[in-house]
Parts: sequence; structure tokens; C-alpha cells
Amino acid sequence: MNTTPQGNEQYSSHIPALATLINLGWTFLPATKCQAQRGSQRDVVLKPVLEQVLRQRRFEFKGESYPLSEQAVDQVMREITTPSMAQGLMAANQSVYDMLTLGITVTEFVDGKKATPTIHLIDWENLDNNQFHVTEEMEVLSAQGTHTRRPDVVTFVNGIPLAVIEAKKAASGNPNKDMVEEGISQNIRNQKNDEIPYLYAFAQLLFAISRNDGRYGTTHTPMKFWSKWQDEEFDDQYVQGIKNQPLLASDKNTLFQDKPGKIRDYFEALWSKPMMPTEQDRLLVGLLDRHRFLEFLRLFILFDQKIGKIAARYPQAFGIKALLER
Repeated sequence: MNTTPQGNEQYSSHIPALATLINLGWTFLPATKCQAQRGSQRDVVLKPVLEQVLRQRRFEFKGESYPLSEQAVDQVMREITTPSMAQGLMAANQSVYDMLTLGITVTEFVDGKKATPTIHLIDWENLDNNQFHVTEEMEVLSAQGTHTRRPDVVTFVNGIPLAVIEAKKAASGNPNKDMVEEGISQNIRNQKNDEIPYLYAFAQLLFAISRNDGRYGTTHTPMKFWSKWQDEEFDDQYVQGIKNQPLLASDKNTLFQDKPGKIRDYFEALWSKPMMPTEQDRLLVGLLDRHRFLEFLRLFILFDQKIGKIAARYPQAFGIKALLER
């Protein structure tokens, strides 16, 4: 059987990225299931997941704890899923970021007394109170409804799409064409007004990966500022351990259920031997480890009036973490 690395994206980057994310604790949702949760190709939030999370949220009032009312659940869902695009993508993205980090204040009545608790969309303190999903080939209708775009991989926290990944094959066959730069270009193009900016109103980190390269940016990051990530805590042995962790049979079945049998055969053979980590794995483990991802979103993203939105580079992130620990 042929186990030479296949040239196309699915073999070289796309499925390996999904396998790494599954090993990092993200639950894989096949595109068809994801579409069913979204409802329409315009919608990008998995509303059933978000609603389920909100129904588990409680608020304190006069020393007692209460579940959210139907009205409050509806209000939070309405606010987070309808960011205004009128002032442009960056303003919408900042308003979503503020809701994610600061929460949404609702009005509740307890025995006729008014309470105004702030409800958090993400439980930043307790990882297990959140739901983490990843999907592939997510088809999104453009703003004008004229065409669709399909980002390769999208990750969701509590049903909200927070990272978009373009996975490319390692080499283009054209010496002047860098595949990761092509992935960056697609992310930049897809943010335009007549493309799928609504998805990017939610997305906080953007990635372009190929087997031997990987870079990340955020909303409106120009190509030259997309950065590599070098980890100062997770060494290669750690990354290799995650990459070589065997997938559960149930995860494998879900991952390959809509794909031709020969793809599964190829990966079963590939995964039967130890694999070395790639640049793609280092970037994904470094920034999409679930603890790391939430920490990065909360502490290392900044909106600046002049420059726009900035995601920290690795020396800044590790420098700040070292200062905090000291």
C-alpha cells in the first residue's frame, strides 16, 4: 500500500491538523452535523451548543444562586449572534471581543426584585465548563449572498467560532509561491465586505498552516505581520506525545465517516508508526491547546485606536507570563 506523503491538502495538512486538535481535546463535528447546528449557511454560531451552555449558567442574588430565565438566555443569544457590521468588521469584532471577555448584562426578576447579573459566555476559570468543537470545510454564504467560501478548519468555544484555519499542502510546485502565504491571503480576502466578514466578526485568532510552516494573525493583520510561534513551555517531546497519541476508535469513525476509504487506509498506515512533530503541530499545540487558547484570547489580544487589533507574539506572551509568575 502506498504510504508516501500525499501532495494534496487533505493528506498533508488538513486531516493531520484535525487529528492534533482532537488529541488536544476538541470534539470533531463533521461538516454535515455542523451545518445542521448552524441552521443556514449565513449563520456561523452553533446556537444549540450556546443555548445548552447558557442554560447551565447561574447568577447570584442576595446570597442565593439562580438559573437564567428564558428571556435572559434569549437576550444573551441575540446580543452575541448579531454584532452590528454597520461600522465595519473591526468594530464588530471588538464588540464581540468585549462580550466574550466582559460578559453580557441581563435583567432578571427574583420575587419581584430586579437583578442585573453579568453573564459570561466563556468560563475563563474552569475549562471543563466550556464546550470545544472543531469542524472542517465550513461553507459560509457571502454577505451579498452571491457565493460561498469554505474555510478548511474552524474551532468553536461554546458554539462561537473563535479560530479560522487555512490548511495548505506543503509545496505548490511553483518556486515563487509560498503555500502558507496563500493561506494568509485567503484569510485576508475572506474578511472583505463582499466575502464572509460575519464569520471574522467572531474569529479572534487566524491561522495559515502547512506541514513545514505555520503562522497566525488576527483581524485585519497585514501579511507581513503574521507570526511564527516558538514555544517556551511545550518542548518537542511534549508535542510529539500529543501528535502520536492514538485517536479513539469513535473519533476516527467520526473523522473519516464522510471520506473515501482510501484516505482512512492511508492514515491508519501512517499512524501505525511514530511520527515527528511538524511546524504545523508546534503552532497548533502552542496556541490551540485549550487552556492556552483561552489564556491567549483573554490576556494577549489588544485593540489599539491607531494600529487596530494586535495579537501578541511569542516573546511578548512568554515575557508577560514570566513577569506575572515572578
